[in-house]
Amino acid sequence: MSDKTILKLQLPTDPLWVKNVVESNIEELLTDHAFCEQKAASNGITLIVQNPNLPDLVQEMIALVQEEMDHFKRVHDIIQARGFVMGRERKDNYVNELRKFIVVGGGRTVQLVDRLLFSAMIEARSCERFKVLSENINDEELSTFYHELMISEATHYAMFIRLAKKYCGDVDVDARWKQYLAYEAQVIQNYGKAETIHG
Repeated sequence: MSDKTILKLQLPTDPLWVKNVVESNIEELLTDHAFCEQKAASNGITLIVQNPNLPDLVQEMIALVQEEMDHFKRVHDIIQARGFVMGRERKDNYVNELRKFIVVGGGRTVQLVDRLLFSAMIEARSCERFKVLSENINDEELSTFYHELMISEATHYAMFIRLAKKYCGDVDVDARWKQYLAYEAQVIQNYGKAETIHG
C-alpha cells in the first residue's frame, strides 16, 4: 500500500522512529495505543449523539465503536500478557493540534463534514504509523497485529471520507480535504520523536 497514493499524506514517518524510539519502550507505546482506540470509540459515540437523525451514519458509527472497543481489548490483553501495566491516559498533542483546524460555526452541515474529515485524518495517520510499525518492529506478534490494524484503519479512513461526501451539502469535500492534508503536514513535522502512536 502506497501511503502517498491512497492516504495522500504529505510527510511519511521515518522508519527509524520504530528502531530508535518505539522498541526501547513497548509498554509506553501499548498504553498510548490502548487510549487511542478508546478515544476513537468515544469519537464515534459523539458523532451518534450529535447526528441521531442520520440513520446510515448512526449504523456506521455503531459498527466503528464496537470495532474500536474490540481493538482496545486486544491491546489491553497484550499489555496484560506481557506483564505490563497500563498507565494513565496520555495527552495526544497531535490530535489536539488537528482539532484546532475544525471549523467553528458555519452551520450543522459544515461542522459535520469537518468532524468527519478530522476523524479521517486521524485514521489515515494511524494507518500509516501502523504500517511503519508492522514493517519495522522486531517483534513478530506486534508486527502481525499492527499489519491487521493497518488494514482496519484504512477502511475507517475511507468510511469517514465517504460519509463526508454523502452528507456534504454544498461543502467541497475534496478542497477541504486538501486543506486538512496541508495542515497535517505542518503539524506532523514536530512528531516522530516519542513512543506513542502519533508522537
